[in-house]
Parts: sequence; structure tokens; C-alpha cells
Amino acid sequence: MRRDSPGGTSGVDLDRLDLSDPRLYGDGEPHGVWRAMRERQPVRWQPVDGRSGFWAVASYAGAELVLTDHATFTSTRGVFLNMLGREEPASDHQFAATDPPRHGQIRRPVQRELTVRAIRRHAETLRIDVARLLAPALDGGPFDFAEATSALPMAMLGPLLGIPAEDWPRLARLVAMSVAEDDPDYQLPQGTEATLRRAHRELFGYLLNLVVAHRRHPRADLVDVLASMTVGGERLSAGAVVANCYSLLLGASAAIPHVPNVALLELIRSGGYADWAGNPQLLDSGVEEALRWTSPARHFLRCATRTTRLGDVTIAEGDAVVVWIGSANRDERVFSDPYTFDVRRTPNRHLSFGDGPHYCVGASIARLALRTFFAEMFARFSSFELAGEVEHVRSTWLGGVKRLPVVATPR
Repeated sequence: MRRDSPGGTSGVDLDRLDLSDPRLYGDGEPHGVWRAMRERQPVRWQPVDGRSGFWAVASYAGAELVLTDHATFTSTRGVFLNMLGREEPASDHQFAATDPPRHGQIRRPVQRELTVRAIRRHAETLRIDVARLLAPALDGGPFDFAEATSALPMAMLGPLLGIPAEDWPRLARLVAMSVAEDDPDYQLPQGTEATLRRAHRELFGYLLNLVVAHRRHPRADLVDVLASMTVGGERLSAGAVVANCYSLLLGASAAIPHVPNVALLELIRSGGYADWAGNPQLLDSGVEEALRWTSPARHFLRCATRTTRLGDVTIAEGDAVVVWIGSANRDERVFSDPYTFDVRRTPNRHLSFGDGPHYCVGASIARLALRTFFAEMFARFSSFELAGEVEHVRSTWLGGVKRLPVVATPR
């Protein structure tokens, strides 16, 4: 039985469950746990040592409600579990940590810059970068597919932010430390908190220097759009520009590299590679299924602004609420045969990019990157086989594969 298929859930003890423990995700997604939650406790309280706790939402309907009702469930107190019990320094300055109407004032100019039409000028450069990343697999030897895809976010966002290519590897490492601070490959010997502090200090310092350089010599790119923006009659501060660039990098680090990794792993296991590769008209629907299947952003955090009801549970004002995207995207009430990777699946209203006003601002650019990657991969290779042990990211937020050794058969 595939690990993705949860089987029976009678043996799952929800009272012993700790969704805040990154070790729960070290071998992949805990679909048996999430299915048990949907069946028995679609909204349940999860205590967290030293930081009170949060309401965990497992159903699609519950997740959709929390994500769309910004008046009841605010983003201004942090959107990731590692912010639980902390003050959000980017509140009302970063579009991810701001509610409407201010949220829209920051988001709309960024959204315009990230439309497919606006980024098509980078499409050929992206295609060339993808071909370069895949080229080492053409010799038929062992190839770490995940190492290749790890460069995708910066290949897509780097030109839009004016970040030199020679800096991409360093920034990719710092972003990984920010979103997978509990993973042994990214964590510093001093522990989780030290990892986050180092990553944030170096990443924010780099981005601040980038903003200062752009203000001296504008380059008509996304940094300049943010730096020239006015919200409430005032220009965004340099710190606010940095916070928004950071948010874009985090989103890209999840959606763009890990979707191909997890999708290819399933295509190898299920034998479905040839079918998708041989039907180019299924590229778009297959990308949507890959997004649903992977659910690379495992959760989103919100805080209740008032006492409310969610299902049969009363949530008090100030309580943290976490929606589990991987669970919502396997909800049997919404998706037929949810544990089958079906590139022909329609409709496919997954929540991998969120929902409501905070729907991922970079969704268009992520879809373009993924379509480009899969098209180039299918054009070059007729099949893949596993060539070693697969390793998953250990993180409560980032869902994906960090090592995927394969052998490819070129066409």
C-alpha cells in the first residue's frame, strides 16, 4: 500500500497527536492522521508546549471558510506556525500579514507585475534554465532530481527581483533555513531558533541592500514597484519592501520546486509517467493535479478576531486557527478518489494556493514555471526510475522531497 493511501484510521489515536511536531512529516504526509481528523474531529484543539496551542482544521469546508473570512480570521498576527505566540513584525506592512482593505493596496501593484502577460518576457530564459537544470540527467547516470529543482524558484524570481545569478544558491539556502528550520540538512547546530535568526538576519540584510541599490539605480523590476508604492498616502518603508520580497521568496520556495519532485515520485511509483507525457493536452490539468497532490504549503495560520463557531466547536477571540491544506486537498467530500493522482481530474478546486483575498499572489508565475518544467521534462525523457532512498523535508509548513535520486531514460 502506498504511504499516501491512509487505509483504516481506527488505530490513529488523536489524543496523542501533535501536529506541531516536525517529525510527524519526516517520512511524507500524514494522510492517515488527517483522514482520522476529518472523520472524527475536523476541528480539534492542539496544545503546544510553551505556546498555548491552536485549533487544527482538517476539512475542506472548514479550511475554505477560515481562508475566505478575513474579518473573523485575521492574517495580521502571523501566517505560519513558527509565529505562534509571537508578535508579527510585518503586520500591516507585508501583504501576506495584512487584511483588506490595506492588503489590496499593497497586493494589487504586485499582482499586476506578476501576471502571465507581464512575465512572458522571461519565459524563454526560464525554458533555457530548466533545460540546463535537467541536462545532467541526459547521460543516464544517477541524478538527484530534487537538487535540480531546488534552483527553480530563483531562476523564476531572480530576474524579476534583479538578483544576480551568482547569488541564487546562497539565497536558496537561506530561504530553506527559514521554512524548514527543523530539518537536519538546514538546521544549525545551535538549534531551531538560532537557525531562524541566522536565516532572517542574512536574508533580510541581503534584501535591504538590494532595495537600497534599487532606490539609487532603479531597474524597472518588481523591487522598484514595491519601493515606489504608496499605501495610505505614504511610501512603503525599506523594511516593508524587504518583508514583501521575503514573502515572495517563501511562496516560490514551496510551490515551484517541490511540486515536480512529489509528482515525479508518484508517477514513478504508479507507472503514470508515460500516460501524462504522451498527452500534451493534459499539461494544464496535470499541473493542477500535481499542485493538489503535493500541497507544498502544508498549513496557513490565522487568529480569530471574535468568538465564533466552526463546525460544532466554539473558537474564542484571540485563538489561533491552523488550516491543513494537505488534508483539505484529500477531502472525500470534495474530491472523488482523492488518493489517486489523476491528471484528467476536473474540476479540481484545490487549496494549494490558498483562497479568498490571500490567494497566492504568485499563482500565475508558479503555474507558468511548472508548465514549463513539465513540458521540458516530458520532451527530453521517456521514463524515470528511482536510484536510491527518497528523503522528505522535515517541516510543519513546507511539504516536499529534498532528495530524489533517479536514473532517467532520454528520448
